[in-house]
Amino acid sequence: MINSAPSFAIRKPLQILLVSLLCGAALLPALSQPRQRALSGPAASMQAKLDAIDRNGESSSPRPMTTTFSENEVNAYLNSGAVKIPAGVHNLHLVGDEDVVVGTARADFDEIKAGRGSMNPLLALFSGTHDIRVTAHAVGRGGTGVVDVDSVEIDGTAVPRMAIELFVDHYLKPKYPDVGTHSTFRLPDRIDSATVGAHTLTVTQK
Repeated sequence: MINSAPSFAIRKPLQILLVSLLCGAALLPALSQPRQRALSGPAASMQAKLDAIDRNGESSSPRPMTTTFSENEVNAYLNSGAVKIPAGVHNLHLVGDEDVVVGTARADFDEIKAGRGSMNPLLALFSGTHDIRVTAHAVGRGGTGVVDVDSVEIDGTAVPRMAIELFVDHYLKPKYPDVGTHSTFRLPDRIDSATVGAHTLTVTQK
């Protein structure tokens, strides 16, 4: 089933795409409206590109346009305060390489869970503050984005697939029903393709 792009922050479409790439769409629904603040350097460069994509997508006569974001721009933007990241997730960092994205962050699972407990011993993995690493395959073609989470590590230790699914079902799906380790969604703003390359993300509008 293909989900429509979420209604929040839709006027900044690459925020949706980039954060979904980071955590296999696990953070996708938690994005809120971007904060209005002055940016500089690579973050400002990315904002200008996002604005150009938005204007072209909203135009009555859109033109074919290809936009490439550098890894430096992406990471500067995600950590600039322009995007309100979900509570408990800190120091987001992306590394891209040929349809694969590795995302790392410092996660406070108790804050993420917001007091929602469980007696399942598999979910005991998700407590306290830890370094997390998520590897995912991500691609956008024909106006559709697909993200598949390959693996999740906590402090360098691989998390069993069953535990990942339990965490998503117990803690994330009640708030964000479209969350999953496999996510398919329509790309907004007339974006036809989104390609992860070596330290780049290239987006094409048609």
